[in-house]
Amino acid sequence: MITNTLSLLFDLNLKKLISEIELYKNEDDIWRIEKNISNSAGNLVLHIIGNLNTYIGKEIAKNNYVRNRELEFSTKNIPRKDLIESITEIRQVINKSLKTLTHKDLKREYPLLVLSEMTTTEYLLVHLATHLSYHLGQINYHRRFI
Repeated sequence: MITNTLSLLFDLNLKKLISEIELYKNEDDIWRIEKNISNSAGNLVLHIIGNLNTYIGKEIAKNNYVRNRELEFSTKNIPRKDLIESITEIRQVINKSLKTLTHKDLKREYPLLVLSEMTTTEYLLVHLATHLSYHLGQINYHRRFI
């Protein structure tokens, strides 16, 4: 079932996200912004965590997460270890919650309007996996650029 594939992809990319954050030689550089780069790696990590906690954690795992999207882009200087801990926590939430989904669940309409029109849960999960990959690439570029 696609949940197995998605679970593997989320897990692989979240592990890569941890690795990217660990590869910054200077921890302060995680939060640096240069010239035409408008988001730091740290803020992109907060955005990824907020996004996944909202659409998988809150809506599928029912973890009562309350998102403050504005803070994802304005908060600064969270220690690297705390970012990694948050990534590890959302990895666990995703692994656990995707195992609970049935084929019927995947084909149901996702309960929130996230994109321009309503989608199935399956479609939204694929979107979330690609969204994670997109920002992971930005973080990789940020790290090498800085």
